[in-house]
Amino acid sequence: MKDRSSRRKPVVDAVIVGSGPNGLAAAVTLARAGLAVRVYERDGALGGGAATREITLPGFRNDVCSAVHPMAFVSRFFREFGLRHRVDFVTPDVSFAHPLDGGRAAIAFRDLARTRDGMGRDGAAYERLMRPLVDRVDGIADLTGSSLLRMPRDPLAALVFGLRALEQGTVDWNTRFAEDLAPALLTGAAAHSILSQPSIAAAGAGLMLQTLAHAQGWPIPIGGTQSIVDAMVNDVRAHGGEFVTDHEVSSLAELPASRAVLLDVTPRAFIRLAGESMPSGYRSALQRFRYGGGVAKVDFALSEPVPWADPDVRAAGTVHVGGSRAEIAAAENAVNNGAIPDRPYVLVAQPSTFDSTRAPAGQHTLWAYTHVPAGSTADRTEAVISQIERFAPGFRDTILATAHRNAVDLERHNPNYVGGDIAAGAPSLRQLIARPVLRTDPWRSPIPGVYLASSSASPGPGVHGLVGWHAALSALRHEFGTRALPDLSPR
Repeated sequence: MKDRSSRRKPVVDAVIVGSGPNGLAAAVTLARAGLAVRVYERDGALGGGAATREITLPGFRNDVCSAVHPMAFVSRFFREFGLRHRVDFVTPDVSFAHPLDGGRAAIAFRDLARTRDGMGRDGAAYERLMRPLVDRVDGIADLTGSSLLRMPRDPLAALVFGLRALEQGTVDWNTRFAEDLAPALLTGAAAHSILSQPSIAAAGAGLMLQTLAHAQGWPIPIGGTQSIVDAMVNDVRAHGGEFVTDHEVSSLAELPASRAVLLDVTPRAFIRLAGESMPSGYRSALQRFRYGGGVAKVDFALSEPVPWADPDVRAAGTVHVGGSRAEIAAAENAVNNGAIPDRPYVLVAQPSTFDSTRAPAGQHTLWAYTHVPAGSTADRTEAVISQIERFAPGFRDTILATAHRNAVDLERHNPNYVGGDIAAGAPSLRQLIARPVLRTDPWRSPIPGVYLASSSASPGPGVHGLVGWHAALSALRHEFGTRALPDLSPR
């Protein structure tokens, strides 16, 4: 098969399809390497799910998908990019909270010792679980921030993390605990994965989030997630990159001649774009890629903050709603079996508590989603309200307006969310190791010059830009003959 660039004289050096966080990370990296970059986006606005809009009422600004950013300070790409020097963040003292019946709550303070002190009889056991992870956060971030087939730079961190994921990912997950606060706190974080509970992959995802909660907190960008997108877009433009919006790419053949094409799309879309140019073996591998459960989202405009029964929950940027470990496991397992639970797990963010730009003075926004089977058209507004009301009596009275999107709506908005799967592919253990294929360079495809740069590739979902960064570095090595890391720092 001939190299794509040998057939036509390049119009630009690199083309990127899709302007989500990974597509933008790739654009930043390649533009900073001195290349002529062009980004195509099907929507009229840039950022994909990483955007902030007036969704409910005028003046109330909610995040379209991601709202709180545990990876913002630890992502290697964002550190190189100097994100925290470009965007204003607030990092709550309470990273997340987990209310339980009876007005109680488990509170994940940034301070691990303070968290331990609120765990009752399980405080010491919780600290023994988390302290070795918090002390090795850089090694764990390195392990989970690239292909898992790569030798970890900190083998001890990898071992400590792996053993704890094995413990919390099996039926023995309650062995070290006597009460219900610590198990609930751990399961609320693990449930971000939209996987069955317990499972090793879910436990690994949860422990990573839990580690970041204590090591550095879960930052919230002032002005919304759009602030992160704007910082990357501005940098690309400052280095000569260009954007084409309202342009849906239907085939690789329609793209301008270039030396590299980076696709912030799913394997399903990649197959469609490549057509007959994709080798049959690689096509078969991508067809085996599996997508996960979906999400139904509810946004709120509120007259006042959520009246959580436990006052400490009001100080949290994120709240995991769903009750005990057993209740959340039952709800998540029902979703993974194709059912819709009566009492779902609900992920809640309350950014206007910390960012006055999100709502008119004295009023608030609330962001929530719950998990549903892929492709569900169910409206989960009432279920979400009921679960929040369960732990915040009087919540209904604060609601000024709601806006709902079911799983099908989410895919319609962003085709990378297949069936409402905001992870762009189930983050199962197999698909974290082989994402989307079993290769040490999973971003480089067998089609010359074409790379996969979406959350469907390693290291997977999250707003961290790492997939796009790794794909861009691979393209620089193979298409442009350079192994030097471009300087991404603010100037």
